[in-house]
Amino acid sequence: MAGKAEGGDHGEPVNEQAVANLYAAMRSELNQIHSKITELEMEVSEHSLVINAIQPLDPSRRCYRMIGGVLVERTVKEVLPAVLRNKEGLEEVISRLNEALEKKKKEIVEFEAKYKIRIRKADAEVKDESGRKEGTAQGVLVGPAGGSEA
Repeated sequence: MAGKAEGGDHGEPVNEQAVANLYAAMRSELNQIHSKITELEMEVSEHSLVINAIQPLDPSRRCYRMIGGVLVERTVKEVLPAVLRNKEGLEEVISRLNEALEKKKKEIVEFEAKYKIRIRKADAEVKDESGRKEGTAQGVLVGPAGGSEA
């Protein structure tokens, strides 16, 4: 298994189809990270709305908080610090995911360079470029990943 040591944690693909599959998996993982970041950013914005709504209220005022699917009665004084901590925790996770996203983007760029991957363009764009002369370099040609570009 000496061949797997060279390719990092993915191993060395044996043919163009394996390269394309591995590339598609990497793009899919990138999209998943991006989706998770977006989801968590929405939660942070919801936490901010709650914080802005309850901060000016009397600390002894009753409020309700959903904990594990159960609505519990608390006071603003008890809930506000917990919501602030949750928001900070979410922001921490988002920053870690952003680091992972950048690392994955770099890994994909290196993979594209190593295997000379080019993204297949839409038909209209291909017609525009048909006059250009192709070089002798060969690489793997793959279609767009998942339909939406991050």
